[in-house]
Amino acid sequence: MFPLVIATAFLTAALYLVIEVLTVPERARARGVERAAGYGARRFGELANVESFNDRVGRPLRAWLAGVVLRFSPHTTVESVRLKLVVAGLGRRLSPQSFLAAKAGLGILGLLGGLSLGTGYAGAGAGLLLAVALAGCGYLIPDIALGMRARSRRESMQAQLPQGLDLLAVSVEAGLSFDSAVAKLTEQMDGPLVDEFELMLAEIRMGDSRENALKNLAERSGVPEVASFARAMIQADRLGVSIGRLLRSQAIETRLKRQAAAEERAMKAPIKMLFPTVLFIFPALFLVVLGPAFIQLFELF
Repeated sequence: MFPLVIATAFLTAALYLVIEVLTVPERARARGVERAAGYGARRFGELANVESFNDRVGRPLRAWLAGVVLRFSPHTTVESVRLKLVVAGLGRRLSPQSFLAAKAGLGILGLLGGLSLGTGYAGAGAGLLLAVALAGCGYLIPDIALGMRARSRRESMQAQLPQGLDLLAVSVEAGLSFDSAVAKLTEQMDGPLVDEFELMLAEIRMGDSRENALKNLAERSGVPEVASFARAMIQADRLGVSIGRLLRSQAIETRLKRQAAAEERAMKAPIKMLFPTVLFIFPALFLVVLGPAFIQLFELF
């Protein structure tokens, strides 16, 4: 009974930690709106030094947990984590420190939960193995989820890129500038690729150069085709090449690459289907076809 109570407490703490990490951006925006709404209305010094629970406990705890991960994983850096979050589309909603804190928190909770459950039901040795396994799972789950999200986002961007480049090419050939064509693209389409183009357009409108905005687009996307498009656009700006013709050729090249990737997957499908067929379908088929014959042979001899 006591290990079950401890496991329940650990599960509750884990859920609380995950909810705290995931709701950090929303609570930050809510505090910003509240401060903006009450700006100038409060008297000087009133509640000026009052800190929230997140400022007093949550932020130092996240910093400590992130430091633990960075200390025990020398190859992990804040910049690499930030790049992974950006590629997955979470760079503006989740900080690297919060992500590292979630990894450390889930690993520690898995370790403590495995010790409490294992020692209570299966002994010290099995409890230690279970604790190590749960700690490893808790530590790796955020990376696995982030990788799956990044992969899904890249595939969506690769699927949208030919259509987006066609729309850009048509808009530029109709007389619009590149910036106006990107604005037209953001109005006509939606998805992760359009979000990145919209962010690139916002950077250009804020005064950044088109070259830097295109480089940032290639870095955020993590898609080779988008990076190739960005490099081609940078070269076109430097050399004065026709943007409309370049966009049309980029769209055709991207569509051919996607077709080649689809053909490659289709050629790999029979080989991938061979293993489940041999393991699951052939035994059942042999049992149905040869089963009556074996039964008759057993009765005969």
